[in-house]
Amino acid sequence: MLGGFDSYLFRQIFSSYAPCKRCSIEIEKEARIMNTLKDPKTAAELDRLFESARGDPLRFVRLIPHALKGITERKTLWEIMTPGAMKDVFIPIDREKGGLLYVLARSMAARRIVEFGTSFGISTIYLAAAIKDNDGIEVIGTEIEPSKREAACANLTAAGLADFVDIRLGDAMQTLETVDAPIDLLFMDGWKDLYLPVLEMLKPKLKPGALVVSDNIHTFKKTLKPYEDYLSSGDNGFESITLPLTSGFAVSVYTNGR
Repeated sequence: MLGGFDSYLFRQIFSSYAPCKRCSIEIEKEARIMNTLKDPKTAAELDRLFESARGDPLRFVRLIPHALKGITERKTLWEIMTPGAMKDVFIPIDREKGGLLYVLARSMAARRIVEFGTSFGISTIYLAAAIKDNDGIEVIGTEIEPSKREAACANLTAAGLADFVDIRLGDAMQTLETVDAPIDLLFMDGWKDLYLPVLEMLKPKLKPGALVVSDNIHTFKKTLKPYEDYLSSGDNGFESITLPLTSGFAVSVYTNGR
């Protein structure tokens, strides 16, 4: 935020270049909003969504009969917790992770971001805010559950960021197949058994220096072990570190073997 003296200097400097008083005011207004996450419209929508997500424990309790039935039928976790079963559950990133996503995307001036697993769009808001502030292209998200995709689009509109996002409906192996290169940042937060196939599919489109950020590394350690090994082995063009944030948050840079 500009202080009184700085604000005065700002107006004096730009008034000589601005074609009218209104233009000068608009330029100063834009300078004040350095971070879209602080825009009242965006901040209010994030507050509302995080408040709604606090109801997740109760939503999981309601899934217990469904889960017990699946267990007696010897189904796997992913056969039990289908997108349809989880259609009302947020399972979002927290504010700390969202802030980190924004900072990472801003620091590398990301212009195209791909998100695997949009859900209700909380993480998408952080990524779209970075794209807007970077004067980038877009966030390409994917969501297999129609009602969640519809809700995410409405949430992004409420946050004032709909113009910076393309949320595709369907199986990520199909919806993300046609994403244009180069990809600056890839955020992985969808179905865990698809992390590695999605990464391998999109790897040719990652630009050297691209980041791959992966959530829930610790929560689903067994399922994600092949994925984690792929990123950390040093044999596939990645250097990786897992941060001690809730549930494990891996940040990997694509070196392209350099």
